[in-house]
Amino acid sequence: MAGEPLVLVVEDEPAQREVLAYNIEAEGFQVLTAEAGDIALAMVRETPPDVIVLDWMLPNVSGIEVCRQLKMGADTARIPIIMLSARSEEVDKVRGLETGADDYITKPYSVAELLARVRTQLRRTRPAAVGERLQYQDIMLDMAEHRVYRSGELLSLGPTEFSLLNAFMQRPGRVWSR
Repeated sequence: MAGEPLVLVVEDEPAQREVLAYNIEAEGFQVLTAEAGDIALAMVRETPPDVIVLDWMLPNVSGIEVCRQLKMGADTARIPIIMLSARSEEVDKVRGLETGADDYITKPYSVAELLARVRTQLRRTRPAAVGERLQYQDIMLDMAEHRVYRSGELLSLGPTEFSLLNAFMQRPGRVWSR
C-alpha cells in the first residue's frame, strides 16, 4: 500500500485525457489512462487503482456500465469512482450515483475542483496517502511527520516497521501473506 495513490483516468477524448493525466500527476499521484470502457475494466482487474475518474460516454462499454460492473465485483466494489459527464440533468446525476458512482461532476468542470474531489475520495479510502493521520484504538500514525504515537507517547520505529504498521492500519482486518 506504500507509494503514491494510483488514479485511473477513463476518457475517450485524447486532449481531455492528456490534460487530466498531466494535472493529476502534477498533484503527485500515479496515473493510468484508458480510452474505452472495456480497456478500463481489464486494467482495473490487472492493477486496481485507488480512484477512478470515469467519463460516462465511452466507446464499446459506457462509463455507466463500467461503473455498474465494478461496483458488483467483490474485489472492485470499494474503489471510489468519480463520474464525468456532459449530462447535467438531475435524472442523469441521480442515475450515475445510484449505479454506484461515489461522486458526479458535469462538464465543463474545473480541474482544481476535480483534484479536490480526488483527494476527498482518497481521504476516505487511503487517508495516509494524502498526509492524514491514521488512528486505531490508542495508536496514532502521522504520515506527514512520519511518527507513531501510542497513548500519546512517541514510539521509535524504523522505516520498515513504520511501513508495515501503515499497511496494517490502512486495512485493518485484512489477512496478509508474506
